[in-house]
Order: sequence, then C-alpha cells, then structure tokens
Amino acid sequence: MKNWSVETLQEWDKKICESGKRFGLDWYPIDYEIIDYHEMIGAMAYTGLPTHYRHWSFGKSFEQTHTRYHLGMEGLPYEMIINSNPSIAYLMKENPLSTHLLTMSHCLGHSDFFKHNRMFKQTDADNILVRFKSAAKRINKYMEDPSIGIDKVERILDAAHAVKYQVQRTPGRKRRSHKEMLEYYKDIISSDKEGKYDDFDLDRIPLRPDYNLLAFICEHSRNLEEWERDVISIVEKESHYFVPQAYTKIMNEGWAVFFHEKIMNDLNLPPELQIPFIKLHNQVVRPHVGRVNPYHLGYKLFKKIEEESGIEACFIAREVHDDVSFVRKHLDEKMCRELNLFSYSFKKSRRANTIDEISDEEGWASVRDNLLKTVGLNSIPIVRVENVDKKTHTLHLQHEHDGRDLEIPYANKVLGYIAELWGDEVKMFSIIEDEIWEF
Repeated sequence: MKNWSVETLQEWDKKICESGKRFGLDWYPIDYEIIDYHEMIGAMAYTGLPTHYRHWSFGKSFEQTHTRYHLGMEGLPYEMIINSNPSIAYLMKENPLSTHLLTMSHCLGHSDFFKHNRMFKQTDADNILVRFKSAAKRINKYMEDPSIGIDKVERILDAAHAVKYQVQRTPGRKRRSHKEMLEYYKDIISSDKEGKYDDFDLDRIPLRPDYNLLAFICEHSRNLEEWERDVISIVEKESHYFVPQAYTKIMNEGWAVFFHEKIMNDLNLPPELQIPFIKLHNQVVRPHVGRVNPYHLGYKLFKKIEEESGIEACFIAREVHDDVSFVRKHLDEKMCRELNLFSYSFKKSRRANTIDEISDEEGWASVRDNLLKTVGLNSIPIVRVENVDKKTHTLHLQHEHDGRDLEIPYANKVLGYIAELWGDEVKMFSIIEDEIWEF
C-alpha cells in the first residue's frame, strides 16, 4: 500500500543528500522519474535509456521480463540509473517508502561512482543522452526511408549487435584511423637509424592488429552503403558507453550498497521504515547459490578495505580500479574462505557439475583466477583483425586463445554476421597448443 507522496520523497531526498555529503560522496545531480511496473520493464528492455533506438531484441526482452514477472519467476530491479549528467533514476510507484529511500541512497553511490571511476572518464556524461537521441533519430529515418526500410536496417543491426563488444576494451585509448597510423609509422621509419623497421610493410592493412572490429569494418569495407556505415558506427560508439559498466559491475554495485547502508543507518529511521530496510538490504547482499552476486562480493570487499585501511582507501579504490584489478588485489585467501567461494565445471562423463577447487590454502588462488575469467567482458572471446588480403580482400581474424575453446556453432554463426558486414570472405584462426585452427 502506498505510504508516500512526492513531497515526502523530496523531503527525504534532502536528508539523504545531506547524509551523502557528510560521508564524502560527490555525485552528479539526480533527476528521479516515478514510473509504474510496466514502464520499468520497458526501461529495463531499453537498458534504461529513454532515447534508445528501436530494435526487435528490446521488444523480445520486454515480453520475456513481463511474462516472468507475472508468473512470479522474476522480480523487478529496485533501482535503475543512467550514467549521465544529470543522472536519471527511476522509482517504481508500486514500491513502499522504505524501498524508495534505499533506492535513492543507492543511486547516490552509483552516481558518485560514475563521476569518479577512471573507466567512465571517456563516456561524456554531459552529452550522452543527446548522442543517443541523435542516433535514434538517424536510425528511425533510415527505417522510414522507402528505399531502405526496417528489414534492411535490422539486418545490419542484428549483425553489428553480434560483435558489438569486439571493441578496444581499454577505456580512454582512442583508436587511430589507418591514415593516422600510416603517418605514425612513416615518422618512426624516417627516424629509424638502427634498421628495426626496414622490413615494415606500409601497405599492410591494418598496420598493427586492430581490436575494434566494427570501427575497422566501417573504415575498410568496400561494400557498405553510407547509411550502413552510419548504423554500424552508432552501434560501435554505443558499445563504449556500456563497456565501463560491464567492467565495473562488482565495484559499482558494491559501492552503492556500501553507502546506502551507511546513509540509511545515518537517517535514524523510525521502526516502520528501519525494519523493512534491513530486510531489503539483506535480500540485496545475500549470496547466490552457484554464482557470484556482484552486490554481495563488492560490498564485502569494500567493507574489508574499510576495516583494514580506512574509508579513504575505499575512495581511492573506487577511483583507480576496475573489477579485475579490484578483485585480484583485495580477494585474498581469508575472504575466499569467508565467502565460501569455489569453482566448478560440467563433466560430460558424469553428466553433472563437479567442484574443481575450493578455497583452501592450495585452491583459493585458482578459485579467484577462475572468477576473474568471468568478470566484465572476460567471458567474451577476444578477436582481433590481423590482415586483409590485398588480392581477394579476405578479412583475416585472430582469436586470442586463453585456455578456453570457442563454441564452434556459435563461432560460425558470428562469423556469418561479420561476413555480412564485411561483404567479402572472412577467415578466423585460433592457435591451440601451437596448432592453427581455421574457422
């Protein structure tokens, strides 16, 4: 039953902000939108972005979530916030006041993280919504163009979405065009007095391996129309908005939980609000069976840092780390044991999951390293552009094998999408134990 008004939320928001400042948080201004559960499902489907372009996959996501929600198989998020300046956060009107207070406190943590973590420095929070709106207008224009139409646009979007995370995964490193790279190497060769670059082929494309597959295709494909290049470019630029979020999921959620707990306890809530908060907080940070709960792990690691080194060390960690470096540095043997972490895999011979390592003196490091393989985009294979054949224009790709083999049916399907964008033959190689495998 609704036990709040907009005026009530405004009053509590002022108190929450005052508390957040006392704890040292520094966030973007936050605009809250109050929406119903149906609108929340829509926001989830469109990844929280109200200006996102249309695509059938968003509708599919909406229907799946809507169905699971009504069947009681899935709940809805307590909060959703956009990395923009000002930040936009959603509150679901069906929730009680205690949930809204936790959500608003949680959003302060997220917005502070967006503003200060190094992974988000290049996301251009001031203009992100304008950029997405402009992209959506261009795609809608192509869809409404009689000479193009929805089917052709979605064909390109489908293919681009399949490889949208095959981009440069180090935020802040700007990709150089072929022209820029050519000038760079010409300067190096002209000043090379030791002959290190005597055999360097300036006609090679690319001049060095390129990890941004979509940008490379936009630049070098000889078969794309201009509107197709624009659509691919939109997807490529959009991916740079989501990559930092993928790489900081544990930290971002942990930071938000870490501070929503501090803020909520600082508010001296009456019992009718304090008890529901404690219940909800415990639901958020509870460990999950068979998988890692990022809220739980991130929260525990920030608590550990605070206990060992103080709150200032937490703020430093929030700024300089991503999930990989954060977990590698702070998830030690003691914490692995405390969290009862283990690694497992499916054994075909037994037709069942089997525990491979536990967090004892010998196995904890392996458990941590196996966890790191699933953090951020580490579960997605890395594929780089190696070469374009000068005669046939065949695109040669190299899979960076890290001990995990590609799933052949999936790899072949993705290669088909790449060939669709490239417009010529595509080959991919993977080196496994010094043996070259071609796809």
